[in-house]
Amino acid sequence: MTDPAVERDAAESASAFSHPPVEPDATRAYGEHPDQVVDFYAPRGDAPPGATLGPAPLVVVLHGGAWRAPYDRRHITPLADFLARKGFAVANVEYRRGGSLPHQGGDGPVAGRWPETFDDVAAAMDALPRLAAEALPQADVRRTVVTGHSAGGHLALWAAARHVLPAGSPWRPATPPPLRGVVALAPIADFTVAEELGVCGGASAQLLGGERYWDERLPYADPAALLPTGIATAVVQGRDDIVVPEEVAEAYVAAAAKAGELVGLTLLDGVGHFPLIDPAADACAVVAEEISQLAW
Repeated sequence: MTDPAVERDAAESASAFSHPPVEPDATRAYGEHPDQVVDFYAPRGDAPPGATLGPAPLVVVLHGGAWRAPYDRRHITPLADFLARKGFAVANVEYRRGGSLPHQGGDGPVAGRWPETFDDVAAAMDALPRLAAEALPQADVRRTVVTGHSAGGHLALWAAARHVLPAGSPWRPATPPPLRGVVALAPIADFTVAEELGVCGGASAQLLGGERYWDERLPYADPAALLPTGIATAVVQGRDDIVVPEEVAEAYVAAAAKAGELVGLTLLDGVGHFPLIDPAADACAVVAEEISQLAW
């Protein structure tokens, strides 16, 4: 007998991945590795009613895929195009992910690289104002919102929290990032809860290099440990998500409240993990609206 939740998740995944990749208007490198690139999408739609005319807000997109190599930025290009058609300038960031082969004795691709995954996101965020000015003059980098899905939601929250990293971290900037806010979509936002629930086959621990590095590296990587940020933050989560269950988002929101910070949480009934990045799904319009509220 099949599980209805698993069947629904499979159907949602198939719909989200059914859209052909959308080629960018421009691509720029922020480093020498082939994965250190950003794709730019020019705004193609009208600004929302009442919005200020002129350059469009810049939405930075960080894709998910459990930080694993088989999942690259191309699967989220339909979302980037969807946001561009909503009037945003969009930057779709690639970054180094885990190896394609499992560790000896493993049963799947390894999640992420330490420290390269974090090196890349930090470098990309620092380079974006310059790269956007070159590749996408329609973008207003003073109105930047970061968004990301699943593992990319983790990276979006982390990118907005770099200024509260422990002292001495190579990723910590001198000042808070000039962001309008962050919209995290079904993010792996609390590593402890994610590991307790077995999210993505223990991907959070793999990202940190394995259990032996967990305690040492957690304060540098876990969004729930990097609070408060002072950056406007919203989380969008499907109530029926069996990939990254809502308990993970709720734990992050609770940690923020304990730290004295209010994080918005939008829970969508009847929605799983993948409709948040599926332009054919109503949930994707909710995501665009959450971004719009911060950007415009």
